[in-house]
Amino acid sequence: MSAVDKAFHGLRHMIATGRLGAGERIPPEGDLCAELGVSRGSLREAVRMLAALGVLEPRHGSGTYVSPLRPEDVIGSLALTFQLLPLSGLLEMYEIRRVLEAHVAAKAAARRTPETVETLSALIEAMEATDDPAEASELDHRFHAEIARSAGNPALASLLAVFRSRSRKYQVFTLPEGPDLRRKSDEDHRVLATAIADRDPGAAAGAAEAHVAQTERWLRDLMPPLEEDGAPRGGPTGSADAAAEHH
Repeated sequence: MSAVDKAFHGLRHMIATGRLGAGERIPPEGDLCAELGVSRGSLREAVRMLAALGVLEPRHGSGTYVSPLRPEDVIGSLALTFQLLPLSGLLEMYEIRRVLEAHVAAKAAARRTPETVETLSALIEAMEATDDPAEASELDHRFHAEIARSAGNPALASLLAVFRSRSRKYQVFTLPEGPDLRRKSDEDHRVLATAIADRDPGAAAGAAEAHVAQTERWLRDLMPPLEEDGAPRGGPTGSADAAAEHH
């Protein structure tokens, strides 16, 4: 084990066992280096790694603190590695997404408020009215984020946002079949929003699962792997990321 790994796992153990609690300032560098048997450079690198994961928070002029360790924040840091998944790996995750999207849609339907229904309706109308792929992608993100938010579990909403962060790299709607795919996606949004408005958890779950499954089929059948610059290999390029944002 390298010195950086030793420092990393040492700090992680302190937090996991409760020795360092959420919001607490970590001990001075000298004390930690002596306890963990590492150099200051190795300790600082370990701190940077844990900060990138949302576990530690360096504060200028104040020190380094353990983050609040909210589940949604820790889960959100998974995007750092999730973004590395190739298309084959992303497709494997879609079985999980189908289950989770169906669950949050059912919860959203059971708990729906007039404000949620109004927000979803407005977002659908805006999506259907725009010809700008980038705007459509952002509106779609807000549509699904609103459903996840209204389900009432911030950690689950954060996990679904991580899943979408990789999916959005694939630009299905810029393909020649794009207009037809877009119409189908808009129809799916209407069905899902109607089920939520009707306070029908079963219908909402079914609509969400079908929506994710449709996107999975599009990705599997139409999309080549991404190049290093994020553009599909042999496929269309451009700024649009509306692609598999739809589930």
